[in-house]
Amino acid sequence: MSPIPPTALNQDAAVAIPATVTSPRFRFLRSPALRKPATIGGLALLLIFVLMALLASHLEPYNPTVKSGPIYAPPSGAHLLGTDDSGADMLSLVIAGSRVSLIVGFAAALVAMIIGGAVGLLSGFFGGKTDMVLMRITDYVLVIPDIPLMIIVAALFGRRLLNIIIIIGAIYWTSTARLVRAQVKSVRERTYVKRVRAVGAGNTRLIGRHILPQVAPLLIANTVLTVAVAIFAETYITFLGLGDPSLISWGKLIENSFKGDAVLNHAWWAIVAPGVCVTLVVLACTMVGQAMEDALNPRLRVGHLSVRRFRLRSLNTGLSSE
Repeated sequence: MSPIPPTALNQDAAVAIPATVTSPRFRFLRSPALRKPATIGGLALLLIFVLMALLASHLEPYNPTVKSGPIYAPPSGAHLLGTDDSGADMLSLVIAGSRVSLIVGFAAALVAMIIGGAVGLLSGFFGGKTDMVLMRITDYVLVIPDIPLMIIVAALFGRRLLNIIIIIGAIYWTSTARLVRAQVKSVRERTYVKRVRAVGAGNTRLIGRHILPQVAPLLIANTVLTVAVAIFAETYITFLGLGDPSLISWGKLIENSFKGDAVLNHAWWAIVAPGVCVTLVVLACTMVGQAMEDALNPRLRVGHLSVRRFRLRSLNTGLSSE
């Protein structure tokens, strides 16, 4: 029987390597932080509200803009969440309002991600005067009171949905910029980045091929957290009367309930239903974003180390080995 050539063994060994090795860029998907019950529950809850917004027209039992019952009718079999001050079904209004609230939340978070990501990339990569100028701008925006600025911008440019998205995104990008800047400063000092620069790679290639892919997962995690902030901001902006009056959102429902004296009429369902929806979505985004940040940030991963991960060798084992 002829011996097997070494090259064949090497080929067999190469074939035996499992193809399920995760790329280092997506290694965070295997983190225990993403398999916690709180994270899975947050994802499920967020998915429910997203599907509710996408299928709103098919899930609404009544037309949310038409009177379908008595004014402030309590919850019943015909109206599961009662009616509002105009006799419209609250369940239909809550389902219809989810679309606008989620659109504002995700769109404003996207605007904040673009602005904050660009500022953080440029500031962290170039450093020097660029870093100083961009960080001073970030500090100035950070100390501006958000509610007075929203009132001024809404008065100047109108209470349209697009303006609300731009206002929220233009205010809450500062934390994203600071986070990305710190991460870029760390990545740019790594050995492989210096080697690519030494062989003549330009700044555009360094940022697009080597810096941005390393920062993108952490940027996405921070964006999920910003969605919660944006939805909450849209709620209180609309509650203050600065939202689009032609659209139905959760903040608009709360505003209408207060204007319609729901508290005096003991119509708690007109306030509780949209308020609970806002709370659940903000909680779900916070849980998912925090879990992603824990999985991506190496400094936070150190905090997950516990005593039970470190085991002392037993005395018997030590003596037997000697």
